Amino acid sequence: MASRRAALRGRGTQQHQPWPSGPPPSAVIEAVRTLEVSISRRVDGTLHGNYQGITPGHGSEPGESRVYQPGDDVRRIDWNVTARTAETYVRDQIADRDLEAWLVVDVSAAMRFGTTTSQKSQIGLAAAACVGFLTVRTRNSIGAVLVAGPHLKIMPPRGGRDQVRAILTAAASPPQSERLGRADLSAAIDRVAKLSRRRGFVTVIADFPVRPPVGRRGGDGDGAGEPAAEWADALTRLGLRHDVLTIPVHDPRERDVPPIGLVTLTDPATGREREVRVTAEVQRRFAEVAARAAVHQRLLLDRAGADVIELDTESDWLAEIIGHVRRRRVQAVNVAALRRPAGRPR
Repeated sequence: MASRRAALRGRGTQQHQPWPSGPPPSAVIEAVRTLEVSISRRVDGTLHGNYQGITPGHGSEPGESRVYQPGDDVRRIDWNVTARTAETYVRDQIADRDLEAWLVVDVSAAMRFGTTTSQKSQIGLAAAACVGFLTVRTRNSIGAVLVAGPHLKIMPPRGGRDQVRAILTAAASPPQSERLGRADLSAAIDRVAKLSRRRGFVTVIADFPVRPPVGRRGGDGDGAGEPAAEWADALTRLGLRHDVLTIPVHDPRERDVPPIGLVTLTDPATGREREVRVTAEVQRRFAEVAARAAVHQRLLLDRAGADVIELDTESDWLAEIIGHVRRRRVQAVNVAALRRPAGRPR
């Protein structure tokens, strides 16, 4: 037992290697600038109002009026403007600010995989950009913990678009992590829990690896006896104090591989290689295991109490995130209506 505790202490003291510093490549700077422009254009055309950010809820200070959109709270209709324009307007409320937000992003070698138009790392970077720029729109501060194999980079929370650009630049140019071991996502999540000074909002972007339950054919049941992923407990602990949004990213080939014959598979984290002859039977068995793993991953995320936006390398990532924001906005309005005290008798 003593030797096991010593081994665990040794594992805990195996500090992450520092994140190499240096000027970012011009291609990275251009990619970040392109992301910012595309996100700003689509957000401005979809989420109306200056204070519509990634976090739900309304503030207490009146803001500007705008045209009514489906899902808006009818109690916020601006009757004066509506009467003048003969079109329904609502008055936005300025969201309460000074929220501390964090991004946890896995930028390890395992994320640099993709068989369609993008790699998982590119979709993860785009999701981080969208969450980051939506967060600072409401004048909140945002920090980041980036993990790439044994490398870890911590960026304390600050406000403004320059902070988001700095986070994206670091995430877009991670250090080499192939064959250096798997990323310790749970340690990165726990680091945010220790660094955050008060209740806030945390977004975790990764592929959330899981081991599929052995011998299970579906997602029914309570999941008793299923293997736990290393990040699951850390995510649950984080959710006890913070609002958590998880963005799992995957590639279609991770859930279905075509019968293309003899192939060599390589684990980018460890460098292990294995030759596999992919037949129709192997394809079927692979799809079954991958489906169980996907169900198990979603079960662990739901158990942690986290919101989930699933993305893949061929999805419209911005539409998915904006759709999530609009749904949360409607939910916040409905919750506010339920909590409203009964009107007094006249």
